[in-house]
Amino acid sequence: MSASKIAAVLRKCREQRAFSGAAYAWGTASSVVESGTVGTLSWDGEPVQPDSLWDLASVTKPIVALAMMKLLEEGELRLDDTIAYFLPDYAGTDKAGITLHQLLTHSGGIPGQQPLYKTAATAEALMEAVKRLPLRSKPGTTVEYTSQGFMIVGAVIEAVTGLPLQRAMQETVLAPVGMSRTLFNPPADLHPRTAATEQCPWRGRLVRGEVHDENCVVLGGVAGHAGLFSDIGDLIRLCQTMLRLGDSGKGRYLQPATVMQMTRNHTSGLNLARGLGWQAKDRFGSPAGDLFSSASFGHTGFTGTSVWMDLEADVFAILLTNRVHPSRENEAMGRVRAIFHNLVVAEAQRGGDAAQQ
Repeated sequence: MSASKIAAVLRKCREQRAFSGAAYAWGTASSVVESGTVGTLSWDGEPVQPDSLWDLASVTKPIVALAMMKLLEEGELRLDDTIAYFLPDYAGTDKAGITLHQLLTHSGGIPGQQPLYKTAATAEALMEAVKRLPLRSKPGTTVEYTSQGFMIVGAVIEAVTGLPLQRAMQETVLAPVGMSRTLFNPPADLHPRTAATEQCPWRGRLVRGEVHDENCVVLGGVAGHAGLFSDIGDLIRLCQTMLRLGDSGKGRYLQPATVMQMTRNHTSGLNLARGLGWQAKDRFGSPAGDLFSSASFGHTGFTGTSVWMDLEADVFAILLTNRVHPSRENEAMGRVRAIFHNLVVAEAQRGGDAAQQ
């Protein structure tokens, strides 16, 4: 496969209007084998650049989970601790005994896909609505993907650190890993460098430089489930830190045991495969595609973003797109992701075979 095959496939996907623009990269713990950009930041906009910013959407979740694992290493919490231990307002609720492990693996029974922004006008009202959501299942019995649960993860991090989540993330994850261009609420001067997302019916305008997720908007653009913006270079640093078992390249960020614990499948007896903040690879329908191994892990974002990696194979794949531009009704991304991941793994294995010859 030529080095431009991935770019050619992504250009074809753009022609089919899967997204207006994309940035991608793949490589190993020590090198970036290929990276590139395709298309424009909006359908009538400027070309995508290597430093273009993307709304990560739910790729925020595993980055926030890194903060919790760092606090675990520092002795501030354990996975068996409960929500109510850190958030006394939850005492006496049906969520009081949900553990941090269950929050991070989406197995706490908290419903997902809740448009709380429609009735909650303030951050306080929205978090109160999260607290009052009736559980859908008994904690520990099923996996239901829930942004609402990760809103609570963010609140726990704030309680443990005594800091607003934005500052806690900067101090516990972004600065130590070297993700200097990853941030919440990009200032206005960065908006022209940011990929456009949806022509939003709720806001009545095209969203660009502001978080796409409506619940996150009500939470001030900073939350445990969404809100981070980043570029391809910072996500390469994230992936390589994971592949190096916690070594950021400028010092040790996490211990290898922590990375191994975080990235294994913790829900093998349940309906979906989940690590701690990360998606593990499901047997069917995984965004990882067909060729990434069952030990691989990653995460996707609603806006069209994803990271995926495999510790044993020493490979990472990053694809950043704006598939919700101008409408979230575009459903082509599932197929695009799988094909992209298949191409990366096939090329990585070709490279490995060539190196052995």
